[in-house]
Amino acid sequence: MQTHPHSPAEPATASDPATQRNILIAVCSALIAVIASVSGLNVAQQDLAIDLEASQSAVLWIINAYTVALAALLLPIGAVGDRWGRKPVLLAGLAVFGAASLGAAVAPTVAIMIVARIIAGIGAAMIMPVTLSVITSTFPPEDRARAIGIWAGFAGSGGILGLFVSAFMVDVVTWRWSFVLPIVLVAVSAAATVAFVPNSRERSEHRFDIGGSLLSAIAIGGIVLGIHEGPERGWADSITLAGIVVGVAALVAFVLWEQRQADPLLDMAAFRDRGLSSGSSTLLIVFAVMFGIFLVLFPYLQAVVGWTALQSAAGLLPMAGMMMPMSTLAPRIAARVGSRTTMIAGVSIFGAGLVTLALRASVEGGYFSILPGLILIGLGMGLTMTPATEAITATLPAEKQGVASALNDTSREVGGALGVALLGSILSSGYRSAIEPSLDGLSPELSELASEGIGSAYAVAAEAGADGPRIIDAAQHAFVDGWVSSMWVGVVMAAVALAILVVRGPGTTEAAEPAEADASLEGAFG
Repeated sequence: MQTHPHSPAEPATASDPATQRNILIAVCSALIAVIASVSGLNVAQQDLAIDLEASQSAVLWIINAYTVALAALLLPIGAVGDRWGRKPVLLAGLAVFGAASLGAAVAPTVAIMIVARIIAGIGAAMIMPVTLSVITSTFPPEDRARAIGIWAGFAGSGGILGLFVSAFMVDVVTWRWSFVLPIVLVAVSAAATVAFVPNSRERSEHRFDIGGSLLSAIAIGGIVLGIHEGPERGWADSITLAGIVVGVAALVAFVLWEQRQADPLLDMAAFRDRGLSSGSSTLLIVFAVMFGIFLVLFPYLQAVVGWTALQSAAGLLPMAGMMMPMSTLAPRIAARVGSRTTMIAGVSIFGAGLVTLALRASVEGGYFSILPGLILIGLGMGLTMTPATEAITATLPAEKQGVASALNDTSREVGGALGVALLGSILSSGYRSAIEPSLDGLSPELSELASEGIGSAYAVAAEAGADGPRIIDAAQHAFVDGWVSSMWVGVVMAAVALAILVVRGPGTTEAAEPAEADASLEGAFG
């Protein structure tokens, strides 16, 4: 990997357990606020449509505008944090995110809501990479791995927490109260950041890579936009095609540009490192599958099992309950058997969970037919995330930790968008193929409507009289058939991640024995 001259970063080592605990509170509170806002509004789509008089397309823009803005700006703003100081960028991001979340909570129209969500995404992009780079730049090496494990646990389970709190607010109050959690967490993080987070930043002799920043924003933003719009508008739609074509063209231009810069935003030579390349690809794949699972689980628990939104969100908590402690334990395992072996074990358990879902999921078995698979997936994710994240951040130098953190986050966000599009398409195709033979005797119009999705099938059943129970039963079984198909695709994706790790996983050099780190951080954050 190329090296470039930099002045030393400002020293900001936090070795005191109490200080470490307070820093973790600051960054993890901010992280949960950002992650929870990605998934939180998914449970309020119907309420958004009614309250704001919004079309389904407008509702999807309200949800997706945040994700597109966040993903597009992660890399350039991560680099800004390295240069201008991670603490001031984090505080600025918290202010922007908090104000925008408050604006979204009181937005009277669709247009204002979308603008507020875009601004919130910009603030989130200022927050998310900095939360990790604060840890990697301020924690001493002996404490860093476990701190990254805590961060990874919250990063993986924050979406589930967001779904649960939002579902509670939607059921008990209104969707507008779903923004209370992010706003409160922002306030907690801001207070802890001001009091306890030290500042650290890079001093470089080279100018900031503005060209690379613009190209990376266009590339990631365009690709994520196209992926989000494809399932709803169609893959031949002009917006979908424009996003993907412009994004891919900008990505190619970004790679060419970076190879010619004295101090690039992201050194392309770094991808020759086994840790960075395998860590990034592993996170992209496992988050693609996990987000795809979330897409399927909610309608399964509501339309097949018959649970409320709150009960459905609670049904995901066992996955988070496995993911968080395992992500904290993963550094100790990696220290003994190596990061590569740990990641291989994690992806293998993750894949076993997908196989379990594919084999056991059923209408008749209900929630308990999928619970073992969810537990295995949570265990596998927890075991995989921490060493993958550490492999990425360990590759780039201290003065590029914001970029390393942003690359880690970008892998997650792009993977999530890909997973929703791919597994969602497989589910829809499998559902349609399975239900069509069961709709004999219905009018072509009602048959077509019932084939669009399980929610539409319930609407048709309400108008079908004596045929209603037959339509609902067919829709439930067809949905599970589509889910099983999507899970087998997830198994293939997990196998690809496993092959990458076996062939080109991180080096076998083991980390230093973290006994002292475990003791200090267990006291600091547990």
